[in-house]
Amino acid sequence: MTTLYDVPAEDLIEAVADRLDEDDLEQPDWIEFTTTGVDRELPPEQDDFWARRAASLLRKVAVDGPVGVGSLATAYGNTKGGSNRYQVRPPSQSDGSRKIIRTALQQLEDAGYVETEANDGRVVSAEGRQLLDSIAEDVLEELDRPELERYA
Repeated sequence: MTTLYDVPAEDLIEAVADRLDEDDLEQPDWIEFTTTGVDRELPPEQDDFWARRAASLLRKVAVDGPVGVGSLATAYGNTKGGSNRYQVRPPSQSDGSRKIIRTALQQLEDAGYVETEANDGRVVSAEGRQLLDSIAEDVLEELDRPELERYA
């Protein structure tokens, strides 16, 4: 049986984003104006950013869960070293946008893919695990990589 660990993360996230974009998630109105973190100056340019971020969050919750918004913000953060013009300071860690993460997780909870555990954070539900594993099986069949054939 193929699981989400058997396929490359990029291919799985892309396939899950296509599935989530079709039926479950609705992109908020404010996403075209917000940045993905304090270290960013412009909003994301991808057309399917919301579905991709939600798919990435679903995979990360499945792999690392139970996780909270704070640890996910650290994972989606970046290093910054001053403004774009003057990068003279030593690099420091900058967190990702917690609003984006929280809203996407709430939508995934409403869809039934993520659950909240008491005082532990969010974990993937049985329905979410089933979605990830079925998409991983489809992705593995489509991939033409001989080193992954042993998982099929």
